[in-house]
Amino acid sequence: MTLKLAMNYSDQILSTLKSTFGFESLRLQQENIIHSVLSGKDTLGVMPTGGGKSLCYQLPAMVMGKLAVVISPLISLMEDQVANLENLGITSAFINSSLDQEERKNVEERLKSGEIKVLFMAPEGILNAYTLVFLRKLNVGLIAIDEAHCVSQWGHEFRFDYTRLNELRTYFPEIPFLALTATADEQTRKDICKQLELKDPQTFISGFDRENIKYMIEERIDEISQLQKFIENSHPDDTGIVYCLSRNKVERVAEKLKSLGFNAHPYHAGMTTSQRSKVQKKFKSQDGIIVVATIAFGMGIDRPDVRFVAHLDLPKSIEGYYQETGRAGRDGEKANAWMIYGFQDVVKHNKMLELTDAEERYKQITRNKLDSMLALCETSICRRKYLLSYFGESLEEDCGNCDTCLNPVETYDGTVDAQKLLSAVYRTGQMYGSGHIIDVLRGSKSAKIMSLKQNELSVYGIGADKSKQEWNSILRQLLNQNFLFIKNYEYRTLALTEEARQVFRGELTLDLRKMRNKSITSKSSKTKTGADISTEHGNEELFENLRSIRKKIAEDKGIPPYMVFADKSLHDMCNLLPQDKSTMLLVHGVGESKYEKFGQEFLAEIIRYQC
Repeated sequence: MTLKLAMNYSDQILSTLKSTFGFESLRLQQENIIHSVLSGKDTLGVMPTGGGKSLCYQLPAMVMGKLAVVISPLISLMEDQVANLENLGITSAFINSSLDQEERKNVEERLKSGEIKVLFMAPEGILNAYTLVFLRKLNVGLIAIDEAHCVSQWGHEFRFDYTRLNELRTYFPEIPFLALTATADEQTRKDICKQLELKDPQTFISGFDRENIKYMIEERIDEISQLQKFIENSHPDDTGIVYCLSRNKVERVAEKLKSLGFNAHPYHAGMTTSQRSKVQKKFKSQDGIIVVATIAFGMGIDRPDVRFVAHLDLPKSIEGYYQETGRAGRDGEKANAWMIYGFQDVVKHNKMLELTDAEERYKQITRNKLDSMLALCETSICRRKYLLSYFGESLEEDCGNCDTCLNPVETYDGTVDAQKLLSAVYRTGQMYGSGHIIDVLRGSKSAKIMSLKQNELSVYGIGADKSKQEWNSILRQLLNQNFLFIKNYEYRTLALTEEARQVFRGELTLDLRKMRNKSITSKSSKTKTGADISTEHGNEELFENLRSIRKKIAEDKGIPPYMVFADKSLHDMCNLLPQDKSTMLLVHGVGESKYEKFGQEFLAEIIRYQC
């Protein structure tokens, strides 16, 4: 198929886009990817979470009239995708281990008849010999690999089953492959193309900027109190995810949030399959639910109206942080990414790394990624600028939608403080962790210090004017700026780098962040986000009425509320106030199929509200 032939699809693309999906136009890279696929070319699409990846295989399937086979990593994700497509009037199905023999046979018969437009399968399922022979007999027009970073050892969520997908080339040599992922640096992109054996692939990379997400990072002081304040001030009735590093902490935090009156539930790999499934179902169907989870609560999360993602521990990489925060605001509406962190997070990650049998090269790459993550926390510049620069993008101006922009960090000449701390590390023999060093600086009379006669050192008590929290902040910054390093992760021993000599000699002037006196979380967290989406329609009563209708329909149909209409669609209804079907079809996300299924009830309420 030539590019010219693909371009001939343009009118059909736009008409299908509106009538089926309820959208007026495609985003730039969506359009490029779709035209590339329709031209028969292998394609790699890198698009941020919420960037509309699914449309890149759904729309071509409708336009070319052939079967699109989509390889998806999780059963729950397949189920959600099929339910959503059926709501749009697109016949789809999945084949996986959840089907019994009779159910699978039924799907196969529908495939033979050409009824099904999109088929979802797991990587291990599609590589079954019987399945491959069966699929070759069908009119397959596209093979799409979702979450394609799973194919790469450098990706965020490596899965071995993905590494065998290159075997599909033998069976489908002339069919275009489409690899899709939300985040992939250059190394990962190259590895995806190599592992999947993509032929002269067209690569399209959308911008990584999620403008609707506000990034906020605080130093950990009292994590439960800080989390409670954040939720109560900014998201009292919203759906959100709280990420923790350990299973024990997940259980503890979920229980505490429950006791405070929040609809909170734990989720981690230590729970039974049945327990996790129950939480997932609640998360899909309930408004105002909070899931406290490890990163096990990951790729299968496809709910578009998550209004916040909170991290109570430092993620081990910016890729992971970006993926996890990207689960908020997938509908394009305003959302918050909030995190607290402390130096002990770095120690935990490094200690866990040292206990693994991983090769040294991998360990070093992992340490570098953790350093970059810590640098994001400690930066005094616009956080979005730093985040985008990590992915090779630049932002000309400050975003105005992160804590360092809205509440700029105050800096000071911290050279003397740095000299004091570095001297304390040196004069105690570079044999102790941060807690002991700070105790020496502050003049603690602990038995350990007295027995070692460290109260006789020149550095003893010279930092008594600062709190432990302030010294911890200075210490983290010196670690981040490579004046200190952790010599022994088991005992958290600190040591000086060669660069520290420049500080001692007064050759460098160090600007350090002043520690904030209070939590930066405020009642303004839900205000200006910089998003190009207006929810200031002044019809909050109508919006709540529409939400109630949506909830009832969802309960009656046994589907999540967002599958009826997304929050963005409801806000658009409140802005446009449609009076008939033709104006209702102008609402974002309202196509013919959804209007016939759900739209009339919403239209009736809008008309009633204005009377």
